[in-house]
Amino acid sequence: MTAEERHGQLIKAAVTAFTTAGYAGTTTDQVARLAGVSQPYVIRLFGTKQQLFVATVRFAAGRVEQVFRDAAARQPDLESLGMAYDGLIAEREVITVLLHGFAAGADPVIGPVVRETFGRVYELVRELTGATPDEARDFLAAGMLCTVLGAMQVIGPNPVRPTNGLAELVDTLPLSDACKPS
Repeated sequence: MTAEERHGQLIKAAVTAFTTAGYAGTTTDQVARLAGVSQPYVIRLFGTKQQLFVATVRFAAGRVEQVFRDAAARQPDLESLGMAYDGLIAEREVITVLLHGFAAGADPVIGPVVRETFGRVYELVRELTGATPDEARDFLAAGMLCTVLGAMQVIGPNPVRPTNGLAELVDTLPLSDACKPS
């Protein structure tokens, strides 16, 4: 494998590991085992677990950006981006890693990265679609709700239908078609 391929392999393993146990509950050894490499190799490439997590969050945010760029290439409007996000919800690990990143936002190293990546997505939405600040804000607010519902497996592939007040809440939300439960 090339260094770039090995790096990608480790990021994919890190996405899986951090999705499962979060930042605090994941070790570099777990990532190494998933990737089929040694733990010292992970440290040699990334330095620390924190830097590995930062790289993983950047990968996930980059995935959102790529999905939006691809959608805008077909049709540069918010509806197109929203529909494209539906496919991203199916990539549950990507959205869950983002949520773990947001949850670690108080960390002095992770926080600036998640704020920067979220701000970059906002700017990208405006750039690609010509949306006003209010339209982009509302679009991203709805997207965050979809992200949370997707991470909870209320929407997306194989959704779990809630049986408590969440079911009523989801039924009454003004969700986009891309974010409606199946």
